[in-house]
Amino acid sequence: MRNPFDALLGLFSLDIGIDLGTANTLVYVRGRGIVINEPSWVAVDRKNPRIVLAIGAEAKEMVGKTPSHIVAIRPLRDGVISEFDITQAMLKYFIKRAHQEIFIPVPRPRVVIGIPSGVTEVEKRAVREAALEAGAREAHLIEEPMAAAIGAGLPVTEAQGSMIVDIGGGTTEVGVFALGGIVVSRSMRIAGDELDDDIVQYARQKYNLAISERMAERVKINIGSAYPLPEEQVMSMRGRNLISGLPEQVEISSIEIREALSRSVNIITDMVRDTLDETPPELVADLMETGICLAGGGGQLKGLAERISEEMHIRAWVAQDALTCVARGAGKVLENFEAMRQTLANDDRQNPGGSAS
Repeated sequence: MRNPFDALLGLFSLDIGIDLGTANTLVYVRGRGIVINEPSWVAVDRKNPRIVLAIGAEAKEMVGKTPSHIVAIRPLRDGVISEFDITQAMLKYFIKRAHQEIFIPVPRPRVVIGIPSGVTEVEKRAVREAALEAGAREAHLIEEPMAAAIGAGLPVTEAQGSMIVDIGGGTTEVGVFALGGIVVSRSMRIAGDELDDDIVQYARQKYNLAISERMAERVKINIGSAYPLPEEQVMSMRGRNLISGLPEQVEISSIEIREALSRSVNIITDMVRDTLDETPPELVADLMETGICLAGGGGQLKGLAERISEEMHIRAWVAQDALTCVARGAGKVLENFEAMRQTLANDDRQNPGGSAS
């Protein structure tokens, strides 16, 4: 017979799905939806890195504008933890914020975290331990392409094949699914950050202009594309002239930005092609009906769906609210935890992170 006290704890506890992204962290609370969507930035005191000054949007606003003793960093690189203590502090902050609407003491939450499909066992352990140390009572892992597919509404548990291309800040994940499992998957550490860097390098080489990553990201979002636009666009790009050392502004067109992004876009489309090449013919036939779903912030790059459709001869489409697919997928797993437990990472089923002992 179930202990009534356990039932009471379950009533007041929170189940949290987290998309611990290189660029943004999203938190989904069961029954409430996405409650947090903030940049994965943390500002710390350089003299004592344990002192956290700001987290999220507030920390991102400090980038490039801090005095010498303060540094704003991203504790995750290429989808994995590079600064364990700072990631732990960031997770603790977001978990605490998720609890703020409940005005009575609550037990620690059960957490499902999306991870890139190509991470090592050591990297998986680091993510789980960071969540447990941050206050989770259980920490379960789900591979990001699976979470993104569930969040996008793809029929991953059916016999019909489905495919997703999830382009985040640090990694691009491609997966083909059927019967609740991943049939073929690929993960590559070329994604949104690399696209930004392509623009930075293009501005440096063609215009002798040093621009910030934030300026490059703004250009990418506004006029970046992977396929010719119906009407090409122009935007002002500001930075510092490398020859004179003085501020300078140049007008740059979407045609030029498409040229700048071509190397990384070609690598991504080649990975999609290689994944299709490994996919069983029966599932390829299904994909010709269901199409290829694009998710993640990078999946919203203008013209990318058209580019993939043209090259793969399969319809490609962008998921609704593509940026939140992984978080929503982790949340759906929590809402039907026992039924969807098979979708969790294999090692997680063998070693559920039951407690932070």
